[in-house]
Order: sequence, then C-alpha cells, then structure tokens
Amino acid sequence: MTTIRPLNDDEVFSEMKKMVAFIRQEALEKAREIKVKADEEFNIEKAKIVRQESLNIEAIFERKIKQAEVQKRISQSNYINKARLRTLQERQSVLDNLFDEARSQVNEVQKDEEQYAVLLEKLMLQGVFTLMETEVVVRCREADADNVQLAIENVTKEFEEGVKQSISISVSEDYLPESSAGGIILYGLDNKITVDNTLEARLEIVSEEMLPQIRATLFGHSPNRRFFN
Repeated sequence: MTTIRPLNDDEVFSEMKKMVAFIRQEALEKAREIKVKADEEFNIEKAKIVRQESLNIEAIFERKIKQAEVQKRISQSNYINKARLRTLQERQSVLDNLFDEARSQVNEVQKDEEQYAVLLEKLMLQGVFTLMETEVVVRCREADADNVQLAIENVTKEFEEGVKQSISISVSEDYLPESSAGGIILYGLDNKITVDNTLEARLEIVSEEMLPQIRATLFGHSPNRRFFN
C-alpha cells in the first residue's frame, strides 16, 4: 500500500503556479475569442452602417437628380410658354394693325358718293330679306338720309317681286352718329329684331370670317391647331 504524503511548500507553490498559468491561459484564450467575436460583430455592423449610408447617399443623389430634372422641365416649359405668348402677342399686334388699317379704309368708302349710294341700297336690300318683315325702320347717319330715302323705292320693288309680299320702309330720325363710318341699321317687329349693316359691323363680320385665312396667309398653318376660328 502506497502511503500518500502531504505536499511540501515547494510542491504546493509549484502546483499553484501551474493552476495560475492554466487559468491565465484560459483567460487569454477567452479574451482572444471575445476580441475576435467583437471584431467580427464590429466589422459586420460597420459594413451595415456603410451600406446603409451608401444607400442613403444614393437615395439623396437620385432625389437631387429627379428634382433637377423636374426643375429643368419646369424651366423649359416656362421658357416655351413665354416664347409662345410673345409670338401670339406679336401676331395679334400684326392682326390688330391690319384691322385698324381696314377700319381706316372703311372710313374712305363714303367719299365716293356714287358707289356709296349703291352700297347703301345693297345693304338695305340684304337687311330687309334678312328681317322678312312687312314694316321696317332704317336708321342711318343724317348725312346719308337722302341716299337712303332714294334707295327705298328700288329696295321695296325688288323685295315685293322677290317674296310676293308688300313692305313699308321708313327712315328713322334717330340718326347714327356722324362719327360712324356709314351704313345702316334695320329694325323690324316694333324694333324687337335688328340687322346691323353699318360698315363697322360688316367689317367685324368679314374680319371674323376671314381671320383663319388671314392667319394662314400671314403666319402659315399651325400643325397644332384643331380649330380655325
């Protein structure tokens, strides 16, 4: 039987050193494991942060690009609209000048007395055929009253022959202003219906009817125009 003897001090110290060394080694290995794991987690988290920040930067960049594109389109649209508006204004100015010139020419019509008298008769005839009334009142400038009175006989005859209906035409003493370019206004059915055959009114009608043709002649046909009035 082997006798177990107690350890002496040197042996105890030696065993304690071994235990301390073992514990220290385990602690170092554990610390290394913790550091490695911490480094891995740090790198993973850092990669996540970098990726997220990259995505944020890309999103901001894309948003800035879209904003710039929208602003560019708005600027282009504003420029085009302003240019179109300037063009329309310039074209309207040309048309206004043209019609102003036409109005000034209308004022010259009355200077040829013979032709103007014929014109008054034609305007009266067109008016009575439009009204188709048995009693018609004609309003004119006082300076034209004699010519209008002279035209009544021929107009009455032609109307009655044309529609087989009698008509009474009288001249109103409520004259048109002398500033008027001329022409007449006809009233029927106790002044309830009117035909404005003044030269100004006829010019407006002709201007509206010819406006599409005038536009096309001056500026050409617009490919975007769907209506031509």
